[in-house]
Amino acid sequence: MSGHSKWHSIKHKKAAVDAKRGKIFTKLIRELQIAAREGGGDPEKNSRLRKAIQDAKAANMPKENIEKAIKRGTGEIEGANYEEVKYEGYGPGGVAVYIEAVTDNRNRTVAEIRHIFSKHGGNLGESGCVAWMFHRKGFIVFEKEKIDEEKLMEIAINAGAEDIQEEESTFTVYTTPEDFETVLSAIKEENIPYEEAKIGLIPQTYVKLSGKQASQMLKLMETLEDHDDIQNVWANFDISDEEIEKFANN
Repeated sequence: MSGHSKWHSIKHKKAAVDAKRGKIFTKLIRELQIAAREGGGDPEKNSRLRKAIQDAKAANMPKENIEKAIKRGTGEIEGANYEEVKYEGYGPGGVAVYIEAVTDNRNRTVAEIRHIFSKHGGNLGESGCVAWMFHRKGFIVFEKEKIDEEKLMEIAINAGAEDIQEEESTFTVYTTPEDFETVLSAIKEENIPYEEAKIGLIPQTYVKLSGKQASQMLKLMETLEDHDDIQNVWANFDISDEEIEKFANN
């Protein structure tokens, strides 16, 4: 997951700033609504809703906002009729890009996403063109300097983690989607600090980028992730930590 996990770690840190602007609340509210609509309003019986509530609390969303979003999802109060949609395409250098979005207007969203791709050296593709390049996994990212490696490995493996990968400045623990909550709970119980934790799409292979293509790809990722309708963006780029840090600082 070289490069890609570093990018998401940086995005996670920037989320605190986004939260102050209220921008991140839009995405969290939509996820709460969809999760409640799909699996019901009881977080004890709905793991997706449980995770959405945890994320909302971590972003300091008021309890009232969380409760209203859940009630809109279950239909107890009126709200916009959101639906989940997926988009697939290619970024600079042929990087595979898979997008998970929530929208109340498919035509508007696809037009805006197509424009973003074309503006940043990519193109929107057909359904199924890149999905086969990814596996769904749980992953938890840690900064090396903040943790005890041996303790992390012991806790994670005993809790059911599939793999632990070391990169330039991070460790990433991988799990099956089914074991994700168990592993994350074990890590929380030991008060081990982590940068990001979620279930997502992990690439099977990577495309190494540098220079102009790397900068274009990161700008494409940033623009897509900033779009209100887009919940998650997954891509198989491999860009050095140095280039990602440089881009983030600019």
